[in-house]
Amino acid sequence: MNPSPLRPQHYPESRTVDQVDTYHGVVVPDPFRWLENADNPEVLAWTDAQHELARSILDSIPARAAIRSRLEEVWNFPKMGQPRLRGGRLFFTRNTGLEAQARLFVREPDGSERVLLDPNTLSDDGTVALMEWSPSDDGSMLAYALSESGEDWRTVRVRSVDSGKDLKGHLEHIKFSSLEWMPDGSGFFYSRFPSDAEDGGDANRDQTHQLWFHTPGSAQEDDCKVFEHPSLRGIILGGAPTHDGTYLVVGIYGDSFVVNRLWYSNLGDREIPNLEFRPLFDEHDASYEVIGTDETSLLVLTTRDAPRGKIVRVDPKLPSSLETVIHETDAVIAHATIASGRIVVTRTQDACDSVELFGLDGEPAGAIDLPGVGSTPGAGAGARAFDTQIFTPFSTFLEPTKILLYDFATDQSSVLFSADVPNFDPQEYETRLLFATSADGTSVPVFVTRRRDATERSRTILFGYGGFGVSMKPAYPSWLPTWIENGGAYAVAVLRGGREYGEEWHQAGMFGRKQNVFDDFHAAADLLVQDGITSRGRLAIEGGSNGGLLVAATALQHPEKYGAVLCHVPVADMLRYQHFSAGRYWTSEYGDADKDADHFRALLAYSPVHNVVDGADYPPMLIMSADHDDRVVPMHSKKLAARMQQADRGTNTILLRIENRAGHGAGKPTGKQIDLKADALAFLNEVLR
Repeated sequence: MNPSPLRPQHYPESRTVDQVDTYHGVVVPDPFRWLENADNPEVLAWTDAQHELARSILDSIPARAAIRSRLEEVWNFPKMGQPRLRGGRLFFTRNTGLEAQARLFVREPDGSERVLLDPNTLSDDGTVALMEWSPSDDGSMLAYALSESGEDWRTVRVRSVDSGKDLKGHLEHIKFSSLEWMPDGSGFFYSRFPSDAEDGGDANRDQTHQLWFHTPGSAQEDDCKVFEHPSLRGIILGGAPTHDGTYLVVGIYGDSFVVNRLWYSNLGDREIPNLEFRPLFDEHDASYEVIGTDETSLLVLTTRDAPRGKIVRVDPKLPSSLETVIHETDAVIAHATIASGRIVVTRTQDACDSVELFGLDGEPAGAIDLPGVGSTPGAGAGARAFDTQIFTPFSTFLEPTKILLYDFATDQSSVLFSADVPNFDPQEYETRLLFATSADGTSVPVFVTRRRDATERSRTILFGYGGFGVSMKPAYPSWLPTWIENGGAYAVAVLRGGREYGEEWHQAGMFGRKQNVFDDFHAAADLLVQDGITSRGRLAIEGGSNGGLLVAATALQHPEKYGAVLCHVPVADMLRYQHFSAGRYWTSEYGDADKDADHFRALLAYSPVHNVVDGADYPPMLIMSADHDDRVVPMHSKKLAARMQQADRGTNTILLRIENRAGHGAGKPTGKQIDLKADALAFLNEVLR
């Protein structure tokens, strides 16, 4: 491999230490352990030096300014979030195009609309973001959560919709929480961790998740704790009342977000501070989600004995007696809700969505036509059982998200919102669905988007994730025109570890089966080359978080297959990830090297920081992290960059870009998103030949 055109003269010095750990009798060095201490002055100085190096190289790329200018142009179109109808009022977020953060609007029954909350006024640099928001059923109040600098921690407030002013008091210590109103508007349920004072110190702050109830206008110290599991620790939980106010249902997630327990309480039995809870499904053997009620029964979407999902009816008094209402099929039930007396089911087949309607008895009742082959995060998400209209976002790789309105009174759909991208004609491009064959013979879908008339091998970005049951479906990236209009191709691989084909597909990419995910990705790359879409030197791979792990691991396993790597906020140290922030919740996906010898061996086999080989010819890599990322802490990116730079024999370009006042990705202001993509595309413009 020839030296990269972006090759720096030297990297910042990364000293090593003699730290070693013993796992199940095996000694493993950890020479960059010192980089885990983010607040250490030496680490801060090292991080600054790495970022300055990256900036000096990225800013010097001749094409970067033009790329950023075009990104800003194609990003500048209106965007609307999924609306919620409450009390005759329509609530929705909208960004005119380049606003740092989307604003929250309310549309009155007479059609007039106004800004209810503008997070752009809450900081000078747009780094305060509106993350969760929930109007009361009568539309008179809004509970909303703010995040600063992309952190997972939230601050929650309540606003009067009529006056547009906040009520007294705010809520803290909140992470991984929804905001669920009682139907009568008396208050809402939220999940939080104990404060240091309540918990006797910080040691268990991220361990004991609790469900609380807040009465608008009161102080947080007056809130009542509703539920805390009597024995489980290290869990995440959330509670919501059924739409008729009969039950309060609590979902309990251990170290997995695709398998859970359900407990419930009858809201009519006692006052909220004294509710008595009983287990409904407590085996931790499948996923369970209550989608609504049917007289005395609950309707539950579950993967129990149905890895692609089914809907059952259960009487809480007889939880062992289940009646199947909607049976499992080849298509995965990705989402379900109840509205206007019908069950709205979003199904996924080959990573594309369709929407079907059923009566509460499970009898087919029609379908909602989608405008093409694409995806929706969930038809009718956020709807109430008595709503007569629902909203469905729909997107493809080539068209921004539309909002569809379905009216049950007329059984007709209409487009509530759509937008065009400036100076971009999607008709000149196409998306094809191909199938690669993985190492064990498994068929792996690969979406490829590029010019219809393309004949030459294109510079190509192959994107993947492959974990935690997250499905990769058609979605429009705002940066895409900038890449494909100049002859580039964009490919998305549907890997095991996701849930595109159900829970079995997910489990095939967990624990010691994680290599399946990497093999799937390698197979997708091979297909792109074999089909003449690209060549090895023109193929870049990209992923973030678990997808950052994916691209780092695959580049280390087969560096000859790839021309460049865009590695966002990666999980890179697989032996120690569980000791940091949210990492403790991932052990059911990856395993725990401390507790299980088999897990240790499997993790060590692919852990990026432990599998770098001195002197190997690795492709150029841009590693991107953020100083406020409390999901995948920056130590992963730092240790990976240090180890790869140490191993360099003079041909690698390993850059570490650290974003200030940013987190894992959610809530990042538009300007920072554009800057990040400008750096990434400019990097590829130089290194892919």
